[in-house]
Amino acid sequence: MTFSVTVRDHLMIAHSLRGDVFGPAQQLHGATFLVDATFRADELDADGVVVDIGRAGDVVREIVGALTYRNLDDEPDLQGVNTTTERLCQVVGDRLAARVRDGAVGAARLTGITVTLHESHVAWASYEVSL
Repeated sequence: MTFSVTVRDHLMIAHSLRGDVFGPAQQLHGATFLVDATFRADELDADGVVVDIGRAGDVVREIVGALTYRNLDDEPDLQGVNTTTERLCQVVGDRLAARVRDGAVGAARLTGITVTLHESHVAWASYEVSL
């Protein structure tokens, strides 16, 4: 049995993608994503929750906020990275996992996180991290 809690935010960026497969998206363009962060645990804590939704939301907002309103092509941490939706899921997911491991959400029983970026109402990508 696995329990999960999801918090949502959004991300607005500019970027360009490298490779002929991306056609016109090789040029600088903007993108807005819905960001879902799902926290998983096999057991609930003593208070009967997976994670404190408020603390989880704050950490997701902090991570997403560091990328929002940025041209990702200019971000030092992302130099050489083709910032596809899938790769952005990984960036957000790895940063979130690091914050969880540092105790930022206060949930020691978490077993994993899934980050999903919705780039439209018909397309999205996800990245899963085990804790």
